[in-house]
Amino acid sequence: MAIARALYNRPALILADEPTGNLDTRTSGQIIGLFELLNREDGITVVAVTHEEHLFRGATRGVCLEDGRVVEGGKT
Repeated sequence: MAIARALYNRPALILADEPTGNLDTRTSGQIIGLFELLNREDGITVVAVTHEEHLFRGATRGVCLEDGRVVEGGKT
């Protein structure tokens, strides 16, 4: 429901904190697919924070943090 509310005003940017944290595998994949579609079709930028980095392997850019420090960055 939070994602639907966020999309109502057609934002240029979505900030998502653990968007798949409480979801099953299938639904998580659907949410990531939606984010990819919104980016590709509508040009919406999605910035997501997650512990499930494997879900975002197709991202244009990724940054990994370890103990509060950037350990990896750039194009994924």
